[in-house]
Amino acid sequence: MTSESRIIFLDVDGTILAHGDAIAPSTVAAIRAARANGHLVYLCTGRAAGDINARVLDIGFDGAISNGGALAVAGDETVLAETMPRAAVEQVMRYFDEHGIRYFVQSHHGVYASAGVRAYIAEFIEERRRRHAEDVATIGTAEDDAPSDGPHFAPVEEADLDRIAKAVFVSPHPDTVERAQRDLGERFHVIPGSMPLPEGSNGEIGMRGTNKGTGIVAILEHLGRTADEAVGIGDSWNDVEMFEVVGTPIAMGEADPVLQELAGEVTTGVLDDGIWNAFVRHGLIDGTVDGTAEGTAA
Repeated sequence: MTSESRIIFLDVDGTILAHGDAIAPSTVAAIRAARANGHLVYLCTGRAAGDINARVLDIGFDGAISNGGALAVAGDETVLAETMPRAAVEQVMRYFDEHGIRYFVQSHHGVYASAGVRAYIAEFIEERRRRHAEDVATIGTAEDDAPSDGPHFAPVEEADLDRIAKAVFVSPHPDTVERAQRDLGERFHVIPGSMPLPEGSNGEIGMRGTNKGTGIVAILEHLGRTADEAVGIGDSWNDVEMFEVVGTPIAMGEADPVLQELAGEVTTGVLDDGIWNAFVRHGLIDGTVDGTAEGTAA
């Protein structure tokens, strides 16, 4: 081992994945080397557990926090599993429908889309792939990403509203995050999403008191670990609470400057060996393991 055992929490989109486009080979090598050195590495994502890219899962992890903190799993053991009250889900869906907002709701197993959102998201992802064709050709694509492609969504009418943990919206209005928080009230936690839309806004809605930070605290308590032992790396607004509860918070190079300031430490970009460089800096790996930018692809 290169240092005392640590527990590392990694966001997915914008941290491991370049928003559905690619995974840097050095990221794969860093995670596997850190685990070989005796560190624990957990996913910590806003995605539903059933919606995590298979290529990400194939890297190998010790557990996962998903749905923005609503589900926490250590190995094969479920530590925390929360859902939104059905009345709250119905209130959010009704709000979206009344304001003409596309959305999907997430259970711990799948994603359910409102009318029109599947085609919209598929077109958005395809446009990003076209814009980043050089990176994709160099690093490798993530063809089976969800929610990158519409067919991975089930119709929202098929959702069991007693099992929903989170909602995500895509709005043509730039101020929907602020308006939704004001209109829905403090019972809900409304934050900007991580989709870089050309116009409008994207956001996430869950219950206040459920976030990545509460999921991490549940895992740490379950494992008998302390915040000082924990590292958290992310790039989005749903990572704020993660930064608050780990001893070593790190923002990705593409993160909003406000998030970088909140974290207090910044690594390089998602395709610029960001995770690798952070792991080396903190002694989690020694920096000489095979698999940097010229190494094994995901």
